Amino acid sequence: MSFLDTPFNLADLPEAQETSFEPIPAGWYDVSITVAEVRDTKAGTGKYIAVRYDVTGPTHQGRIIWQNLNIQNPNPQAEEIGRRQLGDVMRAIGLATLSDTDQLIGNSLQVNVKIRPAANGYEASNDVSAARSVGGSSAPAPSQPSQNQDAQKPAGSSAPWAR
Repeated sequence: MSFLDTPFNLADLPEAQETSFEPIPAGWYDVSITVAEVRDTKAGTGKYIAVRYDVTGPTHQGRIIWQNLNIQNPNPQAEEIGRRQLGDVMRAIGLATLSDTDQLIGNSLQVNVKIRPAANGYEASNDVSAARSVGGSSAPAPSQPSQNQDAQKPAGSSAPWAR
């Protein structure tokens, strides 16, 4: 048993506000990534990145959209789709390399939302079908010279700012 420092009276507590779980309309939305974490699949045979997008505009601010990005899956097609989706997100936020899901958190982008119709006992929901930079295009990932590119440079040809 744990005693509370202060007793709570039901009459003094606010009532919960109605939260809508209806899907938002299909279309492009500005979002911010607020959660990104690796989870095991239900079957325990793979892993995915669970991404939470908080809608910032142009409408439906404050609504939440989830996307699961398969990064390891016994089904090669599911893994390929998930990795392609992860690549779209990384390009949209200008991230060339991802080694920690925390690198995704706090970034803004636009996602294209579709509505998945109700089926098999589940209500209608939203799916993310595409991602792009906030400017409205799929921004290329920042280029990083490879070791091979560096090896092809003539000796002594460093960048002007490095001199």
